[in-house]
Parts: sequence; C-alpha cells; structure tokens
Amino acid sequence: MTGIRMRRAARACLAGVVVAGTLLLAACSNDPLADQYLSGDSKNYIAGDGTVTEIEPESRQDGVDFAGTTAEGESVSQADYTGQVVVLNFWYASCAPCRVEAPALAKLSEKYDGEGASFLGVNVRDQAPQAISFEETYGIVYPSVIDTDGALQLAFSGDVSPNAVPTTLVIDKQGRVAARILGQVSEPSILDTLIRDTIAESS
Repeated sequence: MTGIRMRRAARACLAGVVVAGTLLLAACSNDPLADQYLSGDSKNYIAGDGTVTEIEPESRQDGVDFAGTTAEGESVSQADYTGQVVVLNFWYASCAPCRVEAPALAKLSEKYDGEGASFLGVNVRDQAPQAISFEETYGIVYPSVIDTDGALQLAFSGDVSPNAVPTTLVIDKQGRVAARILGQVSEPSILDTLIRDTIAESS
C-alpha cells in the first residue's frame, strides 16, 4: 500500500530481552505467566507477530477524536493531548506478552514525559481494580482507559487497526495513526525511534 511501510520486528529471544534491558527480565522473573510466554509455551495464546507498520504523513487517515474513562475514573480524550504525540497501548492484565512489554513501556513513558509524547493505555478486558493492580505491579504511571465495550478499538479500526493484543499505536500531533506495532514491543528501540520521528515531524 502506497505510503505505508511494513517490516517484521525480530522475535526477542532471552538474550535479546537482556540486551533490550535487564528491567524486562527482572519484572518477569516472578511472573509465571510471563515466564511461560517467554519460554515459548503459549498455551494456545494468539497475538500479533510484531509487525511494524509506518505510515507516511500524506497517507494517514483522518484524526481520531477518541474519549474514555480511566481506571481511576477520570475522563480523557484526544483534546487532552493537543499538539502532542500519543502512544496508545492496547492490553489486559492476564495477557502474557502485555506483562513482558510493560516495563519497557513504563521506561519509555518516563523518557518522553514532558518531551512531546504522552502514553495512554487501553484496557480491553479488565475492570478498574485489575487494571490498577497491574499498573502498580509494573510501575505504570500513565493512565489506562477501560475499554471493555470496545469503543476505542472501534474508533481506531481501519488499515492499521489494533486487531491483536497487545498492539501499540503511535498517534501524530493531528490525531492520526503514524505507526503500529502489532503484538509485543519486543524491541523497545524500535518504538523509541517511531516516537522520536513522529515528534520531529512538523505540525
């Protein structure tokens, strides 16, 4: 598709996770579900394959005016992020690859705090208590919208819809999807580059 570039992120083996950051291993070392996923024993779990899709600015769809309520009961919408890049991560607490990638997302969110990009989780399955417990366990300080009715998933349906969990979308300053990682963020440096490049785009 013109204007859309796709590449497959290499699956992270144990050594690759160490290179990406020992924080990933530390967070998963006492997490049987995450350990099971890292060992390759997926127990019929089906997720995205790590494909990275980048969309050139001239080929992006119209901006999405999303809204929702966070696990803490606060209202949030696209208007809250005017002029910023937004990283949307679709997840739920018992999703093994979501647990594996969580420390990397937490670290990147801290890196970009006040630097032109904000993170927002989209919990597709849990109620607020489960979501908050996950955030506390993995050091997630950015909010997550509770999307059990699928409203945000539907809002972002299209050529780069979040049709696997986890999925991470990078939203440009006009509210348009600039990039998607379909599946686990196994290489945080790739997401880091996508965020940095999207911030650098002219408004």
